[in-house]
Amino acid sequence: MGPWTETDYLALGDSQDRIELLDGALIVSPAPSRRHQRVARRLANAVELAAEPVGLLVYDAINVRLGSDRIVIPDLVVTDADDDGVVLSAERVTLVGEIVSPGNAAADRLVKMQLYAIARIPFYLLVEQDGDSHSLRLHRLDGGHYVEDAVAKAGETLSVTEPFRWAMDPAALR
Repeated sequence: MGPWTETDYLALGDSQDRIELLDGALIVSPAPSRRHQRVARRLANAVELAAEPVGLLVYDAINVRLGSDRIVIPDLVVTDADDDGVVLSAERVTLVGEIVSPGNAAADRLVKMQLYAIARIPFYLLVEQDGDSHSLRLHRLDGGHYVEDAVAKAGETLSVTEPFRWAMDPAALR
């Protein structure tokens, strides 16, 4: 079957796989590793402490509509939307985050970064994994592309004031 539409995609229902829709094609990935999920949870918990006081909500692994027949499932989403919808529109997303794994490095660093910029999501956070060490790279939308705004390796602190005040040592993700 194909090309797939958003209606077809949503008709799939729940799955243990991570299924994304990109321009009519389904991209199927197995559920992330336990390590990936642990890092995602710790990251979401840390971001939530900073985002909630300014009225933003934090989610992990939710459907985000980037455009017509483009739905992705980022590792982290910060939004002002407080509803029970199945798909969140990119216009409501303040920050999106991806945890880079060896199997998806090119997609997260290039493809998704470009798609998020096209969708005009203001901030993109990349969590790089190198063995047991992590680094954080916050990118800010500048025109039609992202520029690196702040970087921290394990043992350093990523400190940002936008889109909310937040500081974190990537070592806390271990």
